[in-house]
Amino acid sequence: MTVLNYPLAAIATALTVLLFAFVVRRLLGLPLSALRTLLAGFIAFFCASPIILALGGSSVSRTRTTLPGLLFVLLGVIIALLVGMVFLVVSEALVPSGSLPGPLYVLRSLRRQLGRTRRYSQISRILVRRGLLPYLRGGRRSELATSEGRARLARSLRLALEDGGVTFVKLGQVISTRRDLIPPEFISELSHLQDDAPQVPWPQIAGVLRTELGADLDEVFAGFDQEPIAAASIAQVHAATLPSGDRVAVKVCRPDVRGVVDRDLDIVVRLAARLQRSTNWGRAVGAVDLAHGFADALLEELDLRIEARNMTAVAAAAAKRGASIRVPVPHLPLCGEKVLVMEYLAGHPLAAAALPAGARATLARGLLDALLCQVLLDGTFHADPHPGNVLLLTDGTLGLLDFGSVGRIDAGLRAALQRLLLALERGDPAALADALLDVVERPGDLDEPLLERALGRFAARHVAAGITPDVRMFTDLFRIIADHGLAVPPEIAAVFRALATMEGTLTLLAPGFDIVAEARRFAAEQLAGQFSPDSLRRTAMDELTSLLPMLRRLPRRIDRIAGALEAGRLSVNVRHLADASDRRFVTGLLQQVLLTFLAAAAGIMAVMMIGLHGGPSVTRTVTLYAFFGYCLLVVAAILAVRVLVLVFRPDTS
Repeated sequence: MTVLNYPLAAIATALTVLLFAFVVRRLLGLPLSALRTLLAGFIAFFCASPIILALGGSSVSRTRTTLPGLLFVLLGVIIALLVGMVFLVVSEALVPSGSLPGPLYVLRSLRRQLGRTRRYSQISRILVRRGLLPYLRGGRRSELATSEGRARLARSLRLALEDGGVTFVKLGQVISTRRDLIPPEFISELSHLQDDAPQVPWPQIAGVLRTELGADLDEVFAGFDQEPIAAASIAQVHAATLPSGDRVAVKVCRPDVRGVVDRDLDIVVRLAARLQRSTNWGRAVGAVDLAHGFADALLEELDLRIEARNMTAVAAAAAKRGASIRVPVPHLPLCGEKVLVMEYLAGHPLAAAALPAGARATLARGLLDALLCQVLLDGTFHADPHPGNVLLLTDGTLGLLDFGSVGRIDAGLRAALQRLLLALERGDPAALADALLDVVERPGDLDEPLLERALGRFAARHVAAGITPDVRMFTDLFRIIADHGLAVPPEIAAVFRALATMEGTLTLLAPGFDIVAEARRFAAEQLAGQFSPDSLRRTAMDELTSLLPMLRRLPRRIDRIAGALEAGRLSVNVRHLADASDRRFVTGLLQQVLLTFLAAAAGIMAVMMIGLHGGPSVTRTVTLYAFFGYCLLVVAAILAVRVLVLVFRPDTS
């Protein structure tokens, strides 16, 4: 029997603690964390017995009736609850709710931290194995002075990026397009990452295909080539034949690529946050926004259904304009999250193309025009046009592949970009400043005259008559944007990234191709026509047509307003506190005032009653008036605590 008393006592104690915690939380009237409320219940439970004994245990024990003892026990319990409430208020003042992570978040964070630590260890081992660690520490700089040394380092870097996985391969692809920043040895070596990534063994690819298609390959395809025609960082492509005889390309995601990408992107975002906090250039370029944009684009590439929709939208816009750039058409019934079946485009990689200089320049001009049309006219554009995604077809045209990374900009931003390009073409600093401020997000303390003067110097340096602009003008433009605290929206940042990538592709296709001059030509040919007299007349007619119903009602409304004003009947109806948030604010303010008044009144009455002499005796030392005074003092303290917790937590809605 004695053994059973311990579990029963433990159960009773736990239930009592939970009851105390529930009552404390109800008395405060605010939602608080379960752990903090449970601690308050423990404190109230363990304080109850000493408080009851301190209140009048000896006096109660000498009385002959039970009622006074019960009253003091009840008063002691209420004071213990008040102690628990005070603990909650003090903890809320020192450590507000939400400022510390919860236990489940801590456990998940520890698990993620362990995963990051293992990943850091893997990356460190890769750096050591490929011999890159001395370069990161600033050593072996003499080897970078020779072409052979740079070539060896470029090869080690490419192998390390391949070992690092999907995210680092994508990073290498981005680096390989920056011919204005990276030596040619690195460009040549990292270009292999664009379509020459390590292949996934066929059994793994076959498993993904069976899972996604829900059938064996023989039931879906008349033929399927097990040897891939291209292997990229996220997926690899196989050639196949449909039962209808149509030749298709089948893009299949690498197995378990999602987990690796999520972990690596978490590392990238954390590194970007640290750079933005600790470096000026990180804050200037918006490292966190760039990292989030890179992460969103990469995660979007993992779902091939999105790529199928992107291909359909871009292909429809290209067909409407009659563009010369081919876009493969997806075979939607067979497309899924990890499998994309699309039209097969026969051709050769851009790097292996053998063409005369004139043909190269024509193709480069058509490719640039296609991207600018996508950006400035269609609003949906290929965001990663590196050489591995451009194919020279057998009929002499170009094909655009891999629409996993696609940018989208709305009509307002497209119009602002058009005005920006036209201002660059004309070299007009005032128009350039106005268009730039429509593109970027301006700060509140912007000095517009100073910005316009900076853009005037920029125009005189790069786009004045007789000056041949080059890609350095984009670097100077970004410097002006950073110096004046202008924030580039993610959509516009994606446009600039696509143009930078396209510059490397065009240089490979047609060395010496002047992308800036061709962009100015595009602006003069394609965009200037939108501001011709006929175009402006049509725009004005369209606007008037949309405004016509309102214009027809306007005279009647003016007449009614004038009549009411003449007769003295003009009135304005205003609904006070029509917004729900305003009503909640006023209600909360009135609640605090009322609680404060009640707490003060109860406290004053308590002091007066405790000071009264005489009256019925509850015990030999405590009168009934004094007991009521103690009770009112506890009530005043509870109300005051509720006011304090509302002060510390004003956003209780």
